[in-house]
Amino acid sequence: MRAARFIAAGRVHRGRLEGDVLIDEAGQPHPASAVTWLPPVAPSKIIGFVLTYREHAAELGLAAPAEPAPFFKPPGSVVGHRAAVVHPRGVEFMHYEAELAVVMGRRVRRLRPEAVPDAVRGYTIANDVTVRDFITNTFRPPVRAKGWDTFCPLGPVVVEGEVADPHRLGLRAYVNGELRQQGSTADLAYSIWDLVAFLSEFMTLEPDDVILTGTPPGISPVRPGDLMRVEIDGLGALENPVVEEEAGG
Repeated sequence: MRAARFIAAGRVHRGRLEGDVLIDEAGQPHPASAVTWLPPVAPSKIIGFVLTYREHAAELGLAAPAEPAPFFKPPGSVVGHRAAVVHPRGVEFMHYEAELAVVMGRRVRRLRPEAVPDAVRGYTIANDVTVRDFITNTFRPPVRAKGWDTFCPLGPVVVEGEVADPHRLGLRAYVNGELRQQGSTADLAYSIWDLVAFLSEFMTLEPDDVILTGTPPGISPVRPGDLMRVEIDGLGALENPVVEEEAGG
Protein backbone atom coordinates (compact mmCIF):
# COMPACT_ATOMS: atom_id res chain seq x y z
CA MET A 1 0.00 0.00 0.00
CA ARG A 2 1.02 3.62 -0.61
CA ALA A 3 -0.28 5.50 2.41
CA ALA A 4 -0.76 9.27 2.17
CA ARG A 5 -2.03 12.27 4.11
CA PHE A 6 -3.56 15.14 2.20
CA ILE A 7 -6.04 18.01 2.22
CA ALA A 8 -9.00 17.87 -0.12
CA ALA A 9 -12.26 19.85 0.01
CA GLY A 10 -10.99 21.65 3.09
CA ARG A 11 -10.45 18.49 5.14
CA VAL A 12 -7.40 16.48 6.20
CA HIS A 13 -7.54 12.92 4.96
CA ARG A 14 -5.60 9.73 5.40
CA GLY A 15 -5.74 7.49 2.39
CA ARG A 16 -3.85 5.63 -0.26
CA LEU A 17 -2.44 6.46 -3.66
CA GLU A 18 -3.63 4.34 -6.58
CA GLY A 19 -2.07 5.50 -9.83
CA ASP A 20 -2.88 9.20 -10.10
CA VAL A 21 -5.79 9.09 -7.66
CA LEU A 22 -5.87 9.38 -3.88
CA ILE A 23 -8.57 7.33 -2.15
CA ASP A 24 -9.69 8.72 1.20
CA GLU A 25 -10.99 6.89 4.30
CA ALA A 26 -14.53 6.84 2.92
CA GLY A 27 -13.42 5.41 -0.40
CA GLN A 28 -13.85 8.69 -2.26
CA PRO A 29 -11.34 9.44 -5.06
CA HIS A 30 -9.40 12.69 -5.38
CA PRO A 31 -7.11 13.54 -8.30
CA ALA A 32 -3.57 13.63 -6.91
CA SER A 33 -2.89 16.80 -8.89
CA ALA A 34 -5.74 18.64 -7.12
CA VAL A 35 -4.90 18.02 -3.44
CA THR A 36 -2.53 19.61 -0.98
CA TRP A 37 -0.04 16.93 0.01
CA LEU A 38 0.89 16.63 3.67
CA PRO A 39 3.88 14.72 5.02
CA PRO A 40 2.79 11.07 4.96
CA VAL A 41 3.58 10.74 8.69
CA ALA A 42 3.81 13.08 11.68
CA PRO A 43 6.86 11.71 13.48
CA SER A 44 7.67 12.38 17.11
CA LYS A 45 11.33 12.46 16.07
CA ILE A 46 13.46 12.43 12.94
CA ILE A 47 16.95 10.99 13.24
CA GLY A 48 19.57 11.10 10.51
CA PHE A 49 23.10 9.83 10.12
CA VAL A 50 26.11 11.67 8.73
CA LEU A 51 28.50 10.26 6.12
CA THR A 52 26.98 6.81 5.72
CA TYR A 53 28.19 6.76 2.09
CA ARG A 54 31.99 6.79 2.02
CA GLU A 55 32.10 8.51 -1.39
CA HIS A 56 30.01 11.35 0.03
CA ALA A 57 32.54 11.74 2.85
CA ALA A 58 35.31 11.81 0.25
CA GLU A 59 33.64 14.56 -1.80
CA LEU A 60 33.53 16.69 1.35
CA GLY A 61 37.12 15.89 2.27
CA LEU A 62 36.03 14.27 5.54
CA ALA A 63 36.80 10.94 7.15
CA ALA A 64 33.86 8.59 7.60
CA PRO A 65 33.02 8.14 11.31
CA ALA A 66 34.19 4.97 13.03
CA GLU A 67 30.60 4.15 14.04
CA PRO A 68 27.18 5.46 13.01
CA ALA A 69 26.94 9.17 13.87
CA PRO A 70 23.32 10.26 14.38
CA PHE A 71 21.72 13.70 14.55
CA PHE A 72 18.20 15.05 15.06
CA LYS A 73 16.03 17.14 12.78
CA PRO A 74 13.13 18.85 14.58
CA PRO A 75 9.51 17.98 13.73
CA GLY A 76 9.08 21.57 12.50
CA SER A 77 11.46 20.82 9.63
CA VAL A 78 9.01 18.34 8.07
CA VAL A 79 6.99 19.37 5.00
CA GLY A 80 5.20 17.39 2.33
CA HIS A 81 5.41 16.85 -1.40
CA ARG A 82 5.26 20.12 -3.39
CA ALA A 83 5.60 22.28 -0.26
CA ALA A 84 8.08 25.14 -0.40
CA VAL A 85 11.53 24.86 1.18
CA VAL A 86 12.76 28.20 2.49
CA HIS A 87 16.27 29.38 1.56
CA PRO A 88 17.58 31.24 4.65
CA ARG A 89 18.78 34.77 4.07
CA GLY A 90 22.53 35.19 3.81
CA VAL A 91 23.53 31.54 3.34
CA GLU A 92 25.68 30.50 0.39
CA PHE A 93 25.68 26.70 0.30
CA MET A 94 22.19 25.24 0.76
CA HIS A 95 22.23 21.67 -0.57
CA TYR A 96 19.62 18.98 -1.32
CA GLU A 97 20.40 15.46 -0.04
CA ALA A 98 18.46 12.52 -1.51
CA GLU A 99 17.82 9.90 1.17
CA LEU A 100 15.85 6.75 1.84
CA ALA A 101 13.75 7.21 5.00
CA VAL A 102 12.66 4.35 7.24
CA VAL A 103 9.27 4.71 8.97
CA MET A 104 8.89 2.75 12.18
CA GLY A 105 5.78 0.64 12.69
CA ARG A 106 5.79 -0.03 16.42
CA ARG A 107 7.37 0.98 19.71
CA VAL A 108 10.75 -0.70 20.10
CA ARG A 109 13.88 -0.69 22.23
CA ARG A 110 17.11 -2.71 21.99
CA LEU A 111 16.30 -4.44 18.72
CA ARG A 112 18.67 -6.94 17.20
CA PRO A 113 19.45 -6.13 13.56
CA GLU A 114 17.64 -9.24 12.34
CA ALA A 115 14.47 -8.11 14.16
CA VAL A 116 14.36 -4.68 12.53
CA PRO A 117 12.40 -5.60 9.35
CA ASP A 118 9.39 -6.73 11.41
CA ALA A 119 9.37 -3.38 13.26
CA VAL A 120 9.39 -1.23 10.10
CA ARG A 121 6.12 0.14 8.77
CA GLY A 122 7.52 1.14 5.41
CA TYR A 123 9.72 3.54 3.47
CA THR A 124 9.46 7.04 2.07
CA ILE A 125 11.61 9.59 0.30
CA ALA A 126 13.44 12.31 2.21
CA ASN A 127 15.35 15.39 1.19
CA ASP A 128 17.73 16.17 4.06
CA VAL A 129 18.21 19.85 3.15
CA THR A 130 21.44 21.21 4.62
CA VAL A 131 23.18 24.57 4.88
CA ARG A 132 26.80 23.58 4.59
CA ASP A 133 27.98 27.04 5.66
CA PHE A 134 27.43 25.87 9.24
CA ILE A 135 29.30 22.53 9.05
CA THR A 136 32.97 22.85 9.91
CA ASN A 137 33.91 19.29 10.90
CA THR A 138 32.34 15.96 11.83
CA PHE A 139 32.66 16.61 15.57
CA ARG A 140 30.12 19.41 15.75
CA PRO A 141 26.47 18.33 15.67
CA PRO A 142 24.95 19.68 12.42
CA VAL A 143 21.78 20.98 14.11
CA ARG A 144 22.08 24.54 12.77
CA ALA A 145 22.90 23.19 9.31
CA LYS A 146 19.97 20.77 9.11
CA GLY A 147 17.35 21.95 11.60
CA TRP A 148 15.74 24.89 9.81
CA ASP A 149 11.99 24.96 9.31
CA THR A 150 11.01 23.22 6.03
CA PHE A 151 14.39 21.39 5.80
CA CYS A 152 12.95 17.85 5.83
CA PRO A 153 10.60 17.23 2.91
CA LEU A 154 9.06 13.74 3.16
CA GLY A 155 6.78 11.83 0.82
CA PRO A 156 4.78 11.70 -1.21
CA VAL A 157 3.70 8.39 0.42
CA VAL A 158 4.83 5.68 2.80
CA VAL A 159 5.26 2.50 0.78
CA GLU A 160 4.21 -0.43 2.93
CA GLY A 161 4.85 -4.08 2.13
CA GLU A 162 6.18 -3.49 -1.39
CA VAL A 163 9.94 -3.04 -0.87
CA ALA A 164 11.59 -6.46 -1.08
CA ASP A 165 15.08 -5.21 -0.21
CA PRO A 166 15.76 -1.60 0.82
CA HIS A 167 19.48 -2.21 0.26
CA ARG A 168 19.08 -2.30 -3.53
CA LEU A 169 17.36 0.99 -4.33
CA GLY A 170 18.59 3.66 -6.72
CA LEU A 171 18.43 7.31 -5.59
CA ARG A 172 18.48 10.36 -7.84
CA ALA A 173 18.21 14.11 -7.26
CA TYR A 174 17.36 16.64 -9.96
CA VAL A 175 17.44 20.42 -9.87
CA ASN A 176 15.30 22.12 -12.53
CA GLY A 177 15.24 18.83 -14.43
CA GLU A 178 19.03 18.39 -14.41
CA LEU A 179 20.34 15.18 -12.82
CA ARG A 180 22.69 16.26 -10.02
CA GLN A 181 22.97 13.22 -7.74
CA GLN A 182 22.78 9.49 -8.31
CA GLY A 183 23.56 6.52 -6.10
CA SER A 184 22.28 3.29 -4.59
CA THR A 185 21.53 2.12 -1.07
CA ALA A 186 23.74 -0.84 -1.94
CA ASP A 187 26.69 1.50 -1.24
CA LEU A 188 25.72 2.26 2.37
CA ALA A 189 28.59 1.66 4.79
CA TYR A 190 26.11 0.20 7.30
CA SER A 191 23.02 -1.89 6.68
CA ILE A 192 19.67 -0.24 7.34
CA TRP A 193 19.03 -2.90 9.97
CA ASP A 194 22.27 -2.00 11.74
CA LEU A 195 21.42 1.72 11.73
CA VAL A 196 17.98 1.18 13.28
CA ALA A 197 19.33 -1.32 15.81
CA PHE A 198 22.10 1.13 16.76
CA LEU A 199 19.55 3.82 17.62
CA SER A 200 17.33 1.43 19.54
CA GLU A 201 20.19 0.62 21.89
CA PHE A 202 19.83 3.98 23.63
CA MET A 203 16.44 5.43 22.64
CA THR A 204 12.91 4.15 22.31
CA LEU A 205 11.64 4.38 18.76
CA GLU A 206 7.94 5.12 18.39
CA PRO A 207 5.47 4.36 15.59
CA ASP A 208 5.95 6.74 12.63
CA ASP A 209 9.38 7.89 13.81
CA VAL A 210 11.53 8.58 10.76
CA ILE A 211 15.13 7.49 10.30
CA LEU A 212 17.12 9.07 7.47
CA THR A 213 19.78 6.69 6.16
CA GLY A 214 22.20 9.16 4.55
CA THR A 215 22.99 10.57 1.12
CA PRO A 216 25.30 9.44 -1.70
CA PRO A 217 27.80 11.77 -3.39
CA GLY A 218 26.67 14.48 -5.77
CA ILE A 219 25.48 17.40 -3.66
CA SER A 220 25.40 20.95 -5.03
CA PRO A 221 23.80 24.28 -4.08
CA VAL A 222 20.21 25.28 -4.72
CA ARG A 223 18.79 28.79 -4.73
CA PRO A 224 15.40 30.49 -4.65
CA GLY A 225 13.48 29.68 -7.81
CA ASP A 226 14.95 26.17 -8.14
CA LEU A 227 12.83 23.02 -8.15
CA MET A 228 14.26 20.00 -6.32
CA ARG A 229 13.10 16.50 -7.26
CA VAL A 230 14.21 13.36 -5.43
CA GLU A 231 13.43 9.92 -6.84
CA ILE A 232 13.91 6.48 -5.27
CA ASP A 233 13.22 3.26 -7.12
CA GLY A 234 9.77 1.95 -6.28
CA LEU A 235 8.87 4.88 -4.00
CA GLY A 236 8.03 7.60 -6.52
CA ALA A 237 9.24 11.19 -6.63
CA LEU A 238 9.30 14.02 -4.10
CA GLU A 239 9.28 17.57 -5.49
CA ASN A 240 9.79 20.83 -3.61
CA PRO A 241 10.40 24.38 -4.83
CA VAL A 242 12.98 26.58 -3.15
CA VAL A 243 11.72 30.01 -2.11
CA GLU A 244 13.47 33.02 -0.63
CA GLU A 245 13.00 33.72 3.05
CA GLU A 246 10.74 36.69 3.59
CA ALA A 247 11.97 39.68 5.53
CA GLY A 248 11.34 39.09 9.19
CA GLY A 249 10.65 35.39 8.54
